Amino acid sequence: MASAAEGDMEAELTRGLRWDFQDLSLNKLATSLGASEQALRLIISIFLGYPLALFYRRYLFYKDSYLIHLFHTFTGLSIAYYNFGTQLYHSLFCIVLQFLILRLMGRTVTAVLTTFCVQMAYLLAGYYSTATGTYDIKWTMPHCVLTLKLIGLAMDYYDGGKDQKSLSSEQQIYAIRGVPSLLEVAGFSYFYGAFLVGPQFSMNHYMKLVRGELTDVPGKIPNSTIPALRRLALGLVYLVGYTLLSPHITEDYLLSDDYQNGSFWFRCMYMLLWGKFVLYKYVTCWLVTEGVCILTGLGFNGFDEYGTAKWDACANMKVWLFETNPRFTGTIASFNINTNAWVARYFFKRLKFLGNKVLSQGLSLLFLALWHGLHSGYLVCFQMEFLIVIVERQAASLIRDSPVLSRLASITVLQPLYYLVQQTIHWLFMGYSMTAFCLFTWDKWMKVYKSIYFLGHVFFLSLLLILPYVRKVMVPRKEKLKKME
Repeated sequence: MASAAEGDMEAELTRGLRWDFQDLSLNKLATSLGASEQALRLIISIFLGYPLALFYRRYLFYKDSYLIHLFHTFTGLSIAYYNFGTQLYHSLFCIVLQFLILRLMGRTVTAVLTTFCVQMAYLLAGYYSTATGTYDIKWTMPHCVLTLKLIGLAMDYYDGGKDQKSLSSEQQIYAIRGVPSLLEVAGFSYFYGAFLVGPQFSMNHYMKLVRGELTDVPGKIPNSTIPALRRLALGLVYLVGYTLLSPHITEDYLLSDDYQNGSFWFRCMYMLLWGKFVLYKYVTCWLVTEGVCILTGLGFNGFDEYGTAKWDACANMKVWLFETNPRFTGTIASFNINTNAWVARYFFKRLKFLGNKVLSQGLSLLFLALWHGLHSGYLVCFQMEFLIVIVERQAASLIRDSPVLSRLASITVLQPLYYLVQQTIHWLFMGYSMTAFCLFTWDKWMKVYKSIYFLGHVFFLSLLLILPYVRKVMVPRKEKLKKME
């Protein structure tokens, strides 16, 4: 009897302990925070970069290069396994394949084209095979970052075989003169501070880190702790704000009957607020990872004219510009900076042979849309960006060249009103563009666009057609300007 009772008590205790363990599981914690387990794993992995960076500073900063490459490779693979399990083989396969392309094809156009086609095809095949109607954190997320790294690596390696005089000053900085080893390519690719969400950086910059050159005090560990903690603190502010507001401002609400039944102005204002808020999750991740890069020294970017060290080499955000600039071009210049710089350096400028800047810009945005994924929403979002930027530049040129509009724009007392109107237009149509980006599929974003009567397309297409005629009326010919002078 006693033995049976003890057995029942033991079984009950075991069940209780198992339940307590489940309560403490990552999934339970994520649910209590209102997030998915994958999202929590991502956040943990990003913050894990700080202790890894401290370990690197303390024990590896001036050690043999092979130890540093091994450390970066092992930690990156561990993070990949923690987040995606055995699916880490996707990144490993593409890295080894890229190394073989460089070695077997050498510094040739064939190697560059093969790299571009193979790496993009692998990424797009991954998008196709894993696609759902919602945003899921899966192996394709870090793989899109890796794809740009490997394409850039191939182009820099190709440039390294050219006569230096034939390269632009920018290409000379990034051109790889040596032959990277497999361990170097792996360390560059798996660097823990950028493997999951970026930022982008070149192989040459990475090798400077390995050689201990990225420091404000030669021969010593960089004084980057305070700058790193500042970016971390700022990232935490955005993280807290996003965590508190995310249950109340969601893209799901855009599809709800409550939203559809609201007034037109309510729908527009909600889209404006949501469009601003939805970007904060990206801001959070990039600020935190930038802090990791700064802490390691990778963020070192030389000195300013006053001799103060700059730590913005891996900056993906210009927060003040992002929060205050009332123009779409200002948001583009302040958001996802290193990815935009990568596209400009390796894609836009390489299309110079087309002889058409607008065409090159359009193709660059098409590449960005495909790089993000195969959903129609990405194409619509970047199509809107293309249209908005063209119209914004036309409007700015019109105001600058028209004496009447220029005088109106310079009235000091009206500046706050102008700013408020600009910011309202800016974030309303940023939200309009982000609606397609975040809702992905045609049926979802079309439903929301119908509810506000395709306001973004109507507004900017109308301006695109009208502004040239307004310019003819408002901007005097050169002969008239000379008489006025």
